[in-house]
Amino acid sequence: MNKNEKFIISINRELGTGGRTIGSMLANRLGVPFYDKALIKALEEKYNLTLEEIETLKGRSHSWWADFKRVMGMGYSLHNSPDMKMPIVNEPDLLTTNDMYKTEVEILQGIAETESCVVAGRTGFYIYRDHPNHMSILIKASMQYRKQRIATKRGISLDEAESIIKKVDQMRENYISKYTGTSRYDSRYYDLVINMDGKNEEQVVDLILQYIG
Repeated sequence: MNKNEKFIISINRELGTGGRTIGSMLANRLGVPFYDKALIKALEEKYNLTLEEIETLKGRSHSWWADFKRVMGMGYSLHNSPDMKMPIVNEPDLLTTNDMYKTEVEILQGIAETESCVVAGRTGFYIYRDHPNHMSILIKASMQYRKQRIATKRGISLDEAESIIKKVDQMRENYISKYTGTSRYDSRYYDLVINMDGKNEEQVVDLILQYIG
């Protein structure tokens, strides 16, 4: 990946690995926007970005995402914008329909056309697989690491944390399988696979930046 040209970094992560935090920190260090599934969902809801609406925007301009951002006054601080109300949903994948998925794909592809960014979650690793300047990362960890992190973060027992992790793992794998026909654990889609055991988020961000060069 050439960071001196327009690039996309997609981060897929297991629940309880801190992958979303890593993505946000990495984007901040690189000085580019950060997008995750909560933001994509909020964009759909706040700006009525249905598949039909996006098709209309695309018909008006090839760079519809850039035009959309300019008209809506959306800038670099979009993710942390105080008026961007994030949906309070643990796993919206359960509610995803084919049209919703297609809308998300269009949004992610629109983003890639006009700006460098870091994208966490969803199916970025698959959607951007043919992008000429895409770096794909998988963040994983042992079950012990993950359940300890979740238990501490949510104030629950280790057994409860493990139960949540297993449920979410299955949901996310089902989601990936349904919409891409592959597995998120297929290492052929990744440039880097990072195990969080024995590491913190800052160390992993440094590791990624060293890899990029």
